[in-house]
Amino acid sequence: MEIFITLLILLFSIILHEYAHGFVAYKNGDDTAYLMGRLTFNPIKHIDPMGTIFLPFLCYLFNLPLFGWARPVPVNFLRLNRPKTDMAKVAFAGPASNLILVALCVIIFKLLILADFKEAFAYKFLSYGVQINLILAIFNLIPVPPLDGSKVIAAFLPDRQSLKYLSLERYGMIFVIILIITGAFRLIVMPVFTYCLHLINLILGA
Repeated sequence: MEIFITLLILLFSIILHEYAHGFVAYKNGDDTAYLMGRLTFNPIKHIDPMGTIFLPFLCYLFNLPLFGWARPVPVNFLRLNRPKTDMAKVAFAGPASNLILVALCVIIFKLLILADFKEAFAYKFLSYGVQINLILAIFNLIPVPPLDGSKVIAAFLPDRQSLKYLSLERYGMIFVIILIITGAFRLIVMPVFTYCLHLINLILGA
């Protein structure tokens, strides 16, 4: 039952993450995702064999927090109103959507505590929502192509360095898998994750 709840939250969270990229791109001049029918919450449109199926299985195998990604929403950065600065907005929109979900879960969690609500399932569901979305936000902000953090950093680099940096994207998936298998993922993400959970527990009075 718990794995089903976790997968359900993960699927919704990564779909929202990709939708946020496409929505912000659309609002800043690029209608590529809209025209391709990708501005939707239909999971079939977003399932990625690597990020939605294989990677969560890999995390489960290596006893890591469950995370993954959906099929990337297509964005043509050259069609954005201000390609370089809007690229950073589009890239950050994904992790921002996950942080918004974290905030919503924490608010509801706090309200349930104040109301002395006793249903354990609700607390467990919200707890998984916080943890999964924190992992997704932190992981995607790592400044390694093709992760979102790399595009945020690239927006502040000189044009030539920015293009060189983003050209590393072709090796990105290999690097991500190496991060997981070698344990570097845990070393990079988990300290930030643990600190954020500590702050959230302070807010909740736990």
